[in-house]
This record gives sequence, C-alpha cells and structure tokens, in this order.
Amino acid sequence: MFDLARLRLLRELARRGTMSAVAEAFGQTSSAVSQQLAVLEREVNASLFERIGRRVQLTDEGKRMAAHAEAILQIAETARLDMATDKGSPRGEVAIACFSSFAKARLVPAIVRAKARYPDIHVVVHELEPADAVAAVRSGRCHLAITFSYNLVPRPGTRDLVVEPLLDEPVLLAVPGTPTSRPRAVRLEQFEEAEWIVGSRHAYDRILLDRACAVAGFAPRVTHEVDDYELILRLVAAGLGVSFVPQLAVQTPGADSVECKIPTGMTLRRQVQAITRPALVDSPPVRALLAELAANSETAPAQH
Repeated sequence: MFDLARLRLLRELARRGTMSAVAEAFGQTSSAVSQQLAVLEREVNASLFERIGRRVQLTDEGKRMAAHAEAILQIAETARLDMATDKGSPRGEVAIACFSSFAKARLVPAIVRAKARYPDIHVVVHELEPADAVAAVRSGRCHLAITFSYNLVPRPGTRDLVVEPLLDEPVLLAVPGTPTSRPRAVRLEQFEEAEWIVGSRHAYDRILLDRACAVAGFAPRVTHEVDDYELILRLVAAGLGVSFVPQLAVQTPGADSVECKIPTGMTLRRQVQAITRPALVDSPPVRALLAELAANSETAPAQH
C-alpha cells in the first residue's frame, strides 16, 4: 500500500524539478522531502531520481512511478469525494484560491448565493496570485483556483488541469480625468513621457506593459509598483501616473476622477479562468460554486 502523501511529493517533484521547490509547495524542509522520497524508493524497490548538480532528474522508473502516482491520487480523490457527497444536495468544504479584485467583485457574491441555496456548503477563501493559486490546486491545498492571464502574456501550462473560462474583459488605460460612459480611443505613444504604475507581486502586469509599449514604439518609465487597484486608481486620479487596469477594476472605489481609454492599434484583454483538478470537476460543491461564478460573470453589467 503506497502512502498518498509520498505519492504527492513525487508528483510535485516531476512537475517542479527540485527538492526545494517541492518543499516550499508543501511547507516542509528539503531534507524532509528527500527522506520521504527515499522511503518511497525503498517501497517500490527502484531508483526514482538522480541528482544532476543542484537539480534532480527522474529516472525512467521515476517517470513511470510519477504517472502511476497521478493515476492513484486521482482515483483516491474521486473515491473520497463520492463517499463524502450527499447525492441529494451539494455539501462539504470547497477551498478556493483567488486574487483580490475578482474575489471582492465576483467571488464573494457567488459564495453568498451558493450558501443561500446550499447551506451545507462551507467555502474557505485563500487570497493568492495566479501562479500560487494553481500550485495550491495541484498540491491539494485548494479545490479551485481563480486565475487570470493576458492575451499578450502566455499562461504557464495547465494541460493536466481542467480550465473553465469565467470572464473575458478589456484592459483599459487609466488616466486622470472625468469618467465617460464609453472608453475613448487613444494613441499609447502619447504617454511615452508619463510615469507608469504597475503591479509588483508577479511579472504578468509588467510583461503586458512592456509588450504593449513596445508595440507603440517606446519603453515605459515605471515609477510606482502597486497591487491594489483602488490605490492605483487613487494615484491616477491624483495625477501621479497612468496605468493599465482591467475593466473589472474600474468598479472599485477611487475611480471618480479617472478616465479609462482604449489604446488604438492593439487588442489588450484579460481572461479570468477557474481551474481545478480532473477528479474534482464533477464534485457537487465545486460545480455549485462554478455555476454561481459563471452566472455572475454573464449577468453582471459592464461598468466604465
């Protein structure tokens, strides 16, 4: 009988490539991870990995065992969910990893509606940026991840997971001014000398800014690194810079003195997705939350 915790460690080693990365994902020390994998090697009576410098590489046996581990973990999770689910009504815990702006605007209302319909659903929210949210789903810490990507910034591979689209929205240029009912077109090169505001927690925002400005023929001068959209909009309103913001962010406070424009000559969009493991895609509580999130995204009015 294989220990499921050790199989999870092997699965993550196959994905991440280093003991330290696996240790960080599971909140353990590298030594503890190495010891557990050594036990697994003895259990299967095979050498599963070899060290190459600071990295480790799975042997052929290790790759085969990692594939078995994935299958075993999927079956175990499916069985656990099936036995724990009341077939009459969704119930149980759903741990969701989500970034802040979507959580405030869409996730919280969806949770409220889901709990009103299904009182036995218990939702736990973890505020995490996209890369960390996907890692939390893969490691088993969370059942569902709400992430985003930009059309100019490729998303890391998620072919081993189930991805469901929730929202496709324009990315706008926020500048000081009076809000209008519809964003007006503007040439991005007009802001070559402007001070720019960009997020600091991950590289996606900066890559989007650099690539969009490169299309316009200049390199942006980044002055402020801010992750809270309300603060970004207040900085813009105060004349302290300009920034790309997704349409959803314009619904946050602080936009009273901000005009949003559409850069010409390029298409900038943000896609928001829900990501889960294959074994969870038919889980009644997960499906209930996904249904509410999808309904919210379809019916919520666009605001500028």
